[in-house]
Amino acid sequence: MYKFTIPGEPTGKARPRVTKWGTHTPEKTVLYENLVKTCYDGPMMEGPLMIEVIAYYQIAKSASAKQKQAMMEMRIYPTKKPDADNILKIAADALNGIAYKDDSQIVIARIEKRYSDNPRVEVKLEELK
Repeated sequence: MYKFTIPGEPTGKARPRVTKWGTHTPEKTVLYENLVKTCYDGPMMEGPLMIEVIAYYQIAKSASAKQKQAMMEMRIYPTKKPDADNILKIAADALNGIAYKDDSQIVIARIEKRYSDNPRVEVKLEELK
């Protein structure tokens, strides 16, 4: 099992843009995937894998003390963008070739969205026996 943290506000995988000059990946997606790669310093994993991603969103400064407390106690969850599946996708795609040969090795995936005073994304990878 290997755990690592990606600092900053969670970012989701954006769709490629098609123009008359061809298809390109949005710069924000490329930059975030590079951040994920630099944060991972674990082993190359073999066989079937489980991935768990917990995305922590910054609590808005405008939230009341009562709301902040409820957010920290996970009585209020972030139902805002990016979508959970896009957060999982950007992490899984970025780890292709460095944490595993291909993300087709992922057979179990879990994603959660929470609030925190410290925005980040925590990723856990585990080889299944």
